[in-house]
Formats: sequence, structure tokens, C-alpha cells
Amino acid sequence: MAVPGLLFFLVFSYFPIYGIMIAFKDYNFAKGITGSDWVGFKNFDYFFTSDDFWVILRNTLVLNILFILFTTVAAILIALMFNEIRNKYFKRISQSLIFLPYFMSWIVVGMIVQSLFGGEEPMINTWLQYIGLEPVNWMFESKLWPYILTVIRVWQGAGYLSIIFLAAITGISEDLYEAARIDGASKLQIVLRITLPLLVPTIMIMTLLAVGKIFNGDFAMIYAIIGDNSMLYPTTDVIDTFVFRSMRQLHDFGMSSAVGLFQSIMGLIFVITANWVTRRVSKESALF
Repeated sequence: MAVPGLLFFLVFSYFPIYGIMIAFKDYNFAKGITGSDWVGFKNFDYFFTSDDFWVILRNTLVLNILFILFTTVAAILIALMFNEIRNKYFKRISQSLIFLPYFMSWIVVGMIVQSLFGGEEPMINTWLQYIGLEPVNWMFESKLWPYILTVIRVWQGAGYLSIIFLAAITGISEDLYEAARIDGASKLQIVLRITLPLLVPTIMIMTLLAVGKIFNGDFAMIYAIIGDNSMLYPTTDVIDTFVFRSMRQLHDFGMSSAVGLFQSIMGLIFVITANWVTRRVSKESALF
């Protein structure tokens, strides 16, 4: 039964490791990977010596930290609320509606965001004027977009993550809740003293898995929403979008492979470090 899953990871995760060599070569289609000339760390120079390196690195880390933090908190709150719903039909409909954004294409989401914030008369500005506030030129205010992207990310991903937390909550023994009710504990005390402490291992595991991709900017999301709007680059340009634009201009596969290798190595370092810290605090919450 495990063979299909093992084959999947073997074909799509382990065989491609062979391509890491491209990061250290002047890749040529005609010569192939093995026939291309070695250039050592030259492919890393373009990215690390770029004037925008620190801005791009900061944006990637800041956006991912915001995404992980607020999506996790929102998902926990949603799971706790669903756990208190007793009408099964209302619960199923609510879960389906809040889970729906996870399946929406980022292209569709990008079109919705453009209709809300873009154009000569953004819909958001119409609402602001209706309540007596001044309109905002959203497509030129880069400082606002980390917050906007975070809201969009929470809207898209919190429903999916809440299902995982809800499954963990339903696995908690009902005897613990029954004993707490007999002792006179309120619902808030039950959540704070039973549900959340027993949910911590699941929260830590999901967080550690997310930390592994902290150096990977969500290209599909950011490019579908921001596109090539250079006015928003100071706060929204991440490693993946930078590499994509560079590939369009330079057609340098060695450079893009070098950046991908850098992201993977840094992600591994972050996961090992975060797991070590977690193990020092609580062994049960660590991945390994």
C-alpha cells in the first residue's frame, strides 16, 4: 500500500536531486548536465551581489513569518469555534464555505484583488468614501501590501489548516472534558486548560513544517496579485519573483538553480534549529 507514495517521492523528490549540479555549472542544453562546464560558485554571485539582495531576503522572511503566524492563529480559532458547533448540518456547510478558498486558483484571486484595489476607481475606495474616509492609491502604497497579502493568505489557508487542528481536537478524550464539567470548569477554562495544551504538539509540527519553506516566497500568490508592479517591489518582491524576472531577462538556469539550492539549505537549517529549540522545551512536540 505504501508503494505508490514511495514511488511518487522517489520520482519527484529524489531523482531530481541529480539536477543540483546545474547550480555549479554553466548549463548548456546541447551539452546536458554532465557535459556542461563547471563554474563553481559563480552562479551564486548574481543573487548574492545584487543591490536588492537584502531587501528581497527581508521581504521573503517577513511575509512568510506573517503568513505562518496569523494563519496558524486564525486556524486555531476557527477549529475551536467549529468544535463548539452542535448542529451538524450548519457545521458541514460552514466548513465547506471556509474551506472553499483553498481550492481557488491564485489567478482568480488575483483578478478579485485587482477589482478591489486596482483600476481608476477601486471598489475599496468607493466603500471608504461611503463612510467618509479618503481614497487610497493602493497600487502605489507599498507599505500597505504586507498586511493586504497577509489577510489574503489567512482567508485562503486558514480554513484548510483548521481542519487539521479540528481533527486533533476531536481526538482528545471526552473523559477529560466530562471531568472538567463535573468540577465546574467554564468553556473558556476547558479551552485554556485542556484543548489548547493538548493541541500544542500538532501546532508545533505544522509550524515546523511551515518553517522549512520560510525561504520560499509564495510565487503563485504574489505574482498573480502583484505581477510586475515595480512600485510595490520594496515590500512584496521575494526570492521567487526576483528569480523569475531574472530568468526572463538572462535565461540563466544555473543562477535559478543556485538560488533554489540556497533556499533548500536555509530551510533545512531553519527546520533543524527550530526542532532543536522545540525539543529543549517539549520533546513530545518535536518532529525528531
